[in-house]
Amino acid sequence: MTGDVPTQAQVDEVVAEWKTRQNVPSYVFDAIRALPRDSHPMVMLSVGIMAMQKDSKFAAFYNSGKFNKMVAWESVYEDASDIVARIPIVAAFIYNLKYKGDKQIAIDPKLDMGANFAHMIGQSDQYKDVARMYFILHSDHESGNVSAHTTHLVHSALSDPYYAYSAGLNGLAGPLHGLANQEVLGWIMEFQKKLNGAEPTKENVTKALWDTLNAGQVVPGYGHAVLRKTDPRYTAQREFCLATPGLKDDSLFKLVAMIFETAPGVLTEHGKTKNPWPNVDAQSGVIQWYYGVKEWDFYTVLFGVGRALGCMANITWDRGLGYAIERPKSVTTDMLEKWAAEGGRKF
Repeated sequence: MTGDVPTQAQVDEVVAEWKTRQNVPSYVFDAIRALPRDSHPMVMLSVGIMAMQKDSKFAAFYNSGKFNKMVAWESVYEDASDIVARIPIVAAFIYNLKYKGDKQIAIDPKLDMGANFAHMIGQSDQYKDVARMYFILHSDHESGNVSAHTTHLVHSALSDPYYAYSAGLNGLAGPLHGLANQEVLGWIMEFQKKLNGAEPTKENVTKALWDTLNAGQVVPGYGHAVLRKTDPRYTAQREFCLATPGLKDDSLFKLVAMIFETAPGVLTEHGKTKNPWPNVDAQSGVIQWYYGVKEWDFYTVLFGVGRALGCMANITWDRGLGYAIERPKSVTTDMLEKWAAEGGRKF
């Protein structure tokens, strides 16, 4: 919320507070179970968030007849805290419902948010750190991407945090946004086949990259529209892999590491990529695959769990700062025709 690094005592206080909020009402699980079992897990997550809306403290405050915009942030903060505390529980339920025959594992009240998620999907102790890292690294941003901006936009109408974040999740589900790490992982596996079982080296990876570019294809995970250097989230995951026995020797990670060493140079020489650096998606899917979370369509749900932290902080500040409803700029047909006649320059 503030950008300050908390003390351990402050961390413990927040973790303890979230534990008091993490019990998800049974009707939320009933609503998710009522969906067709082959529904996409992001649909299930969005429905789960919406099912909790009836208990929104912000909506109750607004409808109380005593609404005061000077203190409206307080009830948003309450809803935000409930969503952050509950969303990993809902996500774990969806994972088990979809992929584990609905064999659910109860909350362990001793564990923190990331560790409890790992526990509830039956993962290893080592994966607890993966979950912690994954949720933290995906907790950004301000409002510069689809999911964060959608959450902000919907809440600007004073829709409560449940409405707002469900909408943000629906934006995250788009193939140009939250599906990126899934697409990168698929590309890496296909890229691995091009090496015909050979150990990745600078020479054979460079050749394969050029073959990819010369065929008119892109290198997924590289060439971000905003980044001017390697994504620090990519670096954090790379360092985790290098420090983890077994993972650092995994064949897919070795390939990812060699692509990292060669792709920026190749893309720079190619000349059509303005920012040839890797983003978080260039690494994240490989880690999930290594630990056995191989259900690709669930990766965006993991993204959505972490993103709740950032989006909920954002809209709490929106109310604290008293932001007005957001209205996008409109254009007319005459404006578009004039724009085209002038050669398509920016408005």
